[in-house]
Amino acid sequence: MSSTAALYLLSTLGGYLVTSFLLLKYPTLLHQRKKQRFLGKHISHRGGAGENLENTMAAFQHAVTIGTDMLELDCHITKDEQVVVSHDENLKRSTGVNVNISDLKYCELPPYLGKLDVTFQRACQCEGEDNRIPLLKDIFEAFPNTPINIDIKVNNNVLIRKVSELVKQYGREHITVWGNASYEIVEKCYKEQRRQKQRTKISNITIKSITGALIKNSDIPIFFSLQRVLLILGLFFTGLLPFVPIREQFFEIPMPSIILKLKEPRTMSRSQKFLIWLSDILLMRKALFDHLTARGIQVYVWVLNEEQEYKRAFDLGATGVMTDYPTKLKDFLHNFSP
Repeated sequence: MSSTAALYLLSTLGGYLVTSFLLLKYPTLLHQRKKQRFLGKHISHRGGAGENLENTMAAFQHAVTIGTDMLELDCHITKDEQVVVSHDENLKRSTGVNVNISDLKYCELPPYLGKLDVTFQRACQCEGEDNRIPLLKDIFEAFPNTPINIDIKVNNNVLIRKVSELVKQYGREHITVWGNASYEIVEKCYKEQRRQKQRTKISNITIKSITGALIKNSDIPIFFSLQRVLLILGLFFTGLLPFVPIREQFFEIPMPSIILKLKEPRTMSRSQKFLIWLSDILLMRKALFDHLTARGIQVYVWVLNEEQEYKRAFDLGATGVMTDYPTKLKDFLHNFSP
């Protein structure tokens, strides 16, 4: 390679690196900042599964009473097409009955057990008297002004359509987030929103022709699928992220290091521990979090249940934290100074 070609290559690479670094720090030079409809700092995972039975009205009520910014919950569809709030499709773990939600009508669903393990807190259980599996519409009616994060747990077209219709029916597009780790489910959420938008557009034309009024359609914000999270990481470490437009509004990721506290160390191989350590190093990046938040994308880290975990997430620039212990997180935030 000639010295001229080498100089040209180095100058091009240098220009790329400088531009990438500049746009990483100041992304609004290239991208319009997304408008944030609300900010979720305190997020109650399954309503606060460490203080009340998960995904119950009692859990959601408790979290809202202490001032949570957002409720996180999971949805499934029953045989009679009712959208219910439950983490598991099979109810063996949560009710003791080995049956799938989709095989039963809502009135046939068994109640939750009186005591359940806290998934993200090893060797901990939570007890509660409210053991009814609620409907999603129950949550919408009880907490009309509280932002809700909905995890669409199964790849079911009816479930996705029903959730979308409920959100629209209760006028919650501006305070609802939905999606799943599955790329396919997220794409179906986008597709359903396009259908809803088209139906709304047709309705608007009809209404405007009659009354002169126009109804504004609003999309439901969507969080990143796992595939898209991995893509964002690849773009970040190659310096390409500042140049790429992003459609999602919420970046929800686990803190990999918490896996170490959920398993017995002696049961984990050296390679497993290394992979967890490496994942944690790659994913928990302040520069990444700062770039996304500068673009108006909220960064949520889950599921954290200890003060040192809360502190680490917020020190790294996370917008919010999902926890099973809403009271503990509330007390931490009261004393925390970023």
